[in-house]
Amino acid sequence: MNHKIRIGIAGYGNLGRGVELALAKTIDMELIGVFTRRDPAKLQLVDARVPVHHIDNITDFTDAIDVLILCGGSKSDLPVQGPQLSALFNTVDSFDTHAKIPDYFAAVDASASKSRHTALISIGWDPGLFSLNRLFGEAILPDGDSYTFWGKGLSQGHSDALRRVSGVQAAVQYTIPAQQAMDRVRNGERPSLGTREKHTRECYVVLKQGADAAVIEHEIKTMPDYFVDYDTTVNFISLEELQREHAAMPHGGHVIRSGTTGSNTRQTVEFSLKLDSNPEFTASVIIAYARATHRLQQQGQHGAKTIFDIPPGLLSPKTPAELRKELL
Repeated sequence: MNHKIRIGIAGYGNLGRGVELALAKTIDMELIGVFTRRDPAKLQLVDARVPVHHIDNITDFTDAIDVLILCGGSKSDLPVQGPQLSALFNTVDSFDTHAKIPDYFAAVDASASKSRHTALISIGWDPGLFSLNRLFGEAILPDGDSYTFWGKGLSQGHSDALRRVSGVQAAVQYTIPAQQAMDRVRNGERPSLGTREKHTRECYVVLKQGADAAVIEHEIKTMPDYFVDYDTTVNFISLEELQREHAAMPHGGHVIRSGTTGSNTRQTVEFSLKLDSNPEFTASVIIAYARATHRLQQQGQHGAKTIFDIPPGLLSPKTPAELRKELL
């Protein structure tokens, strides 16, 4: 039997922890180590037996790791780490700034191609599984319209934006899909939906002592890029309630393609997710695609890849013969 696929984790936040948990449920992978910018001695993993190293020493492990999973953030970590680390390892990341994916792909592709590594970018559920289902919808129903609804779920980026408001001690924000809009799409209406019609935003905010609730609510609701284009509700609560009721990280959503075939026959395709933990599910997607990355490398396929380039059979630990017999 071939050796287990040796995995490294670069960065240990919510996603890195999720990857550690996901690896514990695989039969063909093993975690070699976690690499962090923090003091390794102070980092507590789920499994205390897993070695923790400073990321400055990662070059010592180029022969010990088959696939390195990059768990840094898309804003500032991955744009630097993606090209740097794909020069040293086969990598998988979850870069999720949609508008910047083409530039990021080009940078990682140049690095991985030159070093003859395989680098899979933007893996998760959106971008990722939702991207794949948008592709399926367009390819199968060319006469149609695609709709993506997110939530109900806790948005990390929007929650961070709330916490940057002066006078806010702590906060979370949920994105909620508009039921009426989803019903119209599922009924085959193919409506043209504006931003405000598709989602609402619900905020739970803890004020600092002496802060003016009315002023903060106005600043939140008029915040460009985040809240001004949405119907936004701001709820002021205690820190204890926030910690008790809003510590989990649920999310999910729907990709719906509504179209026609033949002489105006209605057809609808829908893919949906309901997640109790966004980072744990994203990590589980990444693990399956890390398996595919290792197999592509063994086939001699180098450079950057996206979810569109990966044959589904490469995701499974089962053999092609087992897949044909059991799942086809």
